[in-house]
Amino acid sequence: MTGGVLTGDDGVDARACGGLGSGALHERNNSRPAAVQSFMSASAEPVIRCESLGQSYVSGGRELDVLQDINFTLQPGGFLAIVGPSGSGKSTLLGLLAGLDRPKRGRVVIDGDDLANLDEDARARLRGEKIGFVFQSFQLIPTLTARENVQVPLELRGQDGLERAELLLTRVGLLERGHHYPAQLSGGEQQRVALARAFSTRPRLLFADEPTGNLDAATGHTVIDLMVELNRETGTTLVLVTHDPELASRARRILRLSGGRVVSDSAPPER
Repeated sequence: MTGGVLTGDDGVDARACGGLGSGALHERNNSRPAAVQSFMSASAEPVIRCESLGQSYVSGGRELDVLQDINFTLQPGGFLAIVGPSGSGKSTLLGLLAGLDRPKRGRVVIDGDDLANLDEDARARLRGEKIGFVFQSFQLIPTLTARENVQVPLELRGQDGLERAELLLTRVGLLERGHHYPAQLSGGEQQRVALARAFSTRPRLLFADEPTGNLDAATGHTVIDLMVELNRETGTTLVLVTHDPELASRARRILRLSGGRVVSDSAPPER
């Protein structure tokens, strides 16, 4: 991190797709640091590839389809919002993308790794190495300070992490609150700590599940502004699940689900 700009590319663990052809949507291009653009252009392979993905569960003796024939790819550095009404399959899709559950049909490939070929331990390692998470309920450890919460993913790798934690807390405007425990922080401050923690290991991918759901509108805008800035600065690919149309419009691409199917895949209107 130099002058408030994060650099690098690696994830933090947490227990947390129709195929586009030659006519596929091109995500809107945003200005990025030259080093990030160079990294992204060198990464021709999609960071996420979903092929004919489907999920179903048995309830009351009947098999219920939750997701059907989901196909999409997402390039490195992209910002995708997954939207749709309650019950449309958004959270199920996010769980499959993160390797927290196995699909009944199709496959998910994350940064070249086919999740179907990985056992539970290998999927956990992939999450730890390449994926960061931000949740609606913050998921901070209550007995640790803000600084210690940001350090946890790095300490799990055998790294001290103090310097990076302080740099990240500075980046999200909370260095002076680093010695406070979660209960001593506002909801917005807790979510900013969670965001700093998610970026601590320089993830290739960041999954955000309703990250502003427990925040007021003004605080939510602050958190999303930070996520958008960090996405641009680091080249980390961002996948956001949200009910909020205004929040989704901040993405460069919107995947809309209904009844477990993709009903549209497009860029939001220009802001």
